[in-house]
Amino acid sequence: MSQTPWWSRSVVYQIYPRSFADTDGDGFGDLRGIIDHLDHVADLGADVLWLSPIYVSPQDDNGYDIADYEAIDPMFGTMDDFDELVAAVHSRGMKLVMDLVVNHTSDEHAWFTESRQPGSDKRDWYVWRPAREGHEPGTPGAEPTNWGSFFGGSAWAYDEASGEYYLHLFSRKQPDLNWENPAVREAVYAMMNRWVDRGVDGFRMDVINLISKTYPLADGVLTPGDPYSFEIERVANGPRLIEFLEEMNREVGITSKQLFTVGEMVACGLEHAREYTSRHHDRLGMVFTFEHVSVDQSGSKLSPKKLHLPDLKQNLARWQEGLADDGWNSLYFENHDQPRSVSRWGDDSPEHRVASAKALATVLHLHQGTPYVYQGQEIGMTNAGFTRIEQYADVEARGQFAQATAAGVPEEAVLAGLSAMSRDNARTPMPWTPEGGFTTGTPWLPLNANTASINVADDVADPDGVAAHYKALIALRREDAVVRDGAFELLLPDDETLWAFTRTLGDQRLLVVANMSSHLAGVPISALPSLEDAELVLSSVYPGTDLQTLAPWEARVYRFRA
Repeated sequence: MSQTPWWSRSVVYQIYPRSFADTDGDGFGDLRGIIDHLDHVADLGADVLWLSPIYVSPQDDNGYDIADYEAIDPMFGTMDDFDELVAAVHSRGMKLVMDLVVNHTSDEHAWFTESRQPGSDKRDWYVWRPAREGHEPGTPGAEPTNWGSFFGGSAWAYDEASGEYYLHLFSRKQPDLNWENPAVREAVYAMMNRWVDRGVDGFRMDVINLISKTYPLADGVLTPGDPYSFEIERVANGPRLIEFLEEMNREVGITSKQLFTVGEMVACGLEHAREYTSRHHDRLGMVFTFEHVSVDQSGSKLSPKKLHLPDLKQNLARWQEGLADDGWNSLYFENHDQPRSVSRWGDDSPEHRVASAKALATVLHLHQGTPYVYQGQEIGMTNAGFTRIEQYADVEARGQFAQATAAGVPEEAVLAGLSAMSRDNARTPMPWTPEGGFTTGTPWLPLNANTASINVADDVADPDGVAAHYKALIALRREDAVVRDGAFELLLPDDETLWAFTRTLGDQRLLVVANMSSHLAGVPISALPSLEDAELVLSSVYPGTDLQTLAPWEARVYRFRA
């Protein structure tokens, strides 16, 4: 792998197509809506566009349940629309990255339909098992193992037609592919190659470290009070994962064609990430870890806790240092599976929303790695504010609500957890104008109630808006090698208010210091590098003159000689 791959200089903008822009009035975003708004992405300075799935799908999990990998779902448009999008992206000097979902398919995929026939040559394309010995198939407790699904309930579904169970780590409509079967892998690689031939520049790989399970499949340890086991090591980072990644790289030409790859990986620690992204091997370009987005949880997404800032900044620092010599970091606070960062870790009140969105962007983008901007993050969008389970469209939210309430957790507590952490927080439609601007019809998910005050048109028109700050951060990354390549050092690691670190390259150094609170904060000057000859290159609030005090959510970037 190249020591300086092109994507290490890039900034990625993620689009969730069904919520981005609708041009035909059906309430769902579409490809033509993306084409119409490409200049918004280009103006920010992002140079890679990542699309969440647009393939044919029953939409049980909003497109992450794919029924045909090589056709565009009519709700998004046509293959001609896709080809036009590819051309439009490339004409702006940008790259296009597709979502690759190959741990599982939809149960409506032709492969699975055929697999349901016991005598089919595709029977072994999925993970089928008989009922537990001594149990009547289809009855409670007869599942082959006691594994739980990420979306609630058992990870096994009984198929009456064939008399066996199939594994689904997510929805029962998302059966897991059997990657032990070489025919499965061959079909996946052939599909990927056809998209590359069509102009796709790389792939974001959904839960890719689940494709290798640990066999034989066996029961896991049960947590008291929980009917299902969630021993993630049984299904993640399996013994053949590196073999599969290297085979994929080779068969698709990922390294030789300089394709962009990022692997979403649950239960992926630093040591695993080094293995998967090492520059000395042809595997992946980078990974999405979940460690830093779990520091404010008490065991599950439904049990959020107040962020302890040292936990977050020390976690990111550990990954900065751990991948400094070999590997590469992805930098993200938001995506389609995470709540809005300004509501989660900032202050989404009218008084502090803009400043806190800028502060969060500053600390993230000044780390080393490839930054990801999720649609709406660049204008400081907030959580949805849903208060009733009927408002949620997400299969995960509904499954978690059903399982938790069945276990006796009060509805109010479950709804509080969903309000803070549900994936639907990130999936409300993009507010292009104060009136909405997303669709002329009824949106599939309601727009945020604050759309009149938080929208693209107003924010982009404001020279002090959130988008303007993102443009400045991305421009700084483009212009200054120290942002891209400089060594990282965390300062004040235990401070519960200030986030401070340096980036150093040769005789150039940047100091980043941010007040991550809604009150004035004193700056311990003696604990930071001397600012006597420093140049203030960026501030999230205003060019402050008092070096010893930071305004609420003020972030500053200084440049000086090391």
